[in-house]
Amino acid sequence: MAEKDRPGDDVPGDDELLAAAAGGDVPDDNADDALVTAGGGTAVAERSDSESPKTKKSGRRSGLFGRVGGFFREVVSELRKVIWPTRKELLTYTGVVIVFVVVMTAIVAGLDYAFGKAMLWALG
Repeated sequence: MAEKDRPGDDVPGDDELLAAAAGGDVPDDNADDALVTAGGGTAVAERSDSESPKTKKSGRRSGLFGRVGGFFREVVSELRKVIWPTRKELLTYTGVVIVFVVVMTAIVAGLDYAFGKAMLWALG
């Protein structure tokens, strides 16, 4: 049953272990080969002529005004997806930002004052 192992398998003979763990018998080699040769490997969806990426959607303008209008339609569409904060959340976030800015401004002003005094003392 080692024929079932494919190149790149980590452990030779693991197909039998997986089949035994699943409670089923190991399938015939002929049935397995028929599945592989019939399909040719990985299934890929085929694209028809109407689904090609180069086809333009009917009813849409491709000029400047059509593109600008499409841009604004997409903007409105994205804004509808936004989870807007409640009034309470907005006030909380605004308060946090204002407090943070005041604290950082005080730290920078204090350091500026201290370094200024130090420079005057050192170079005085």
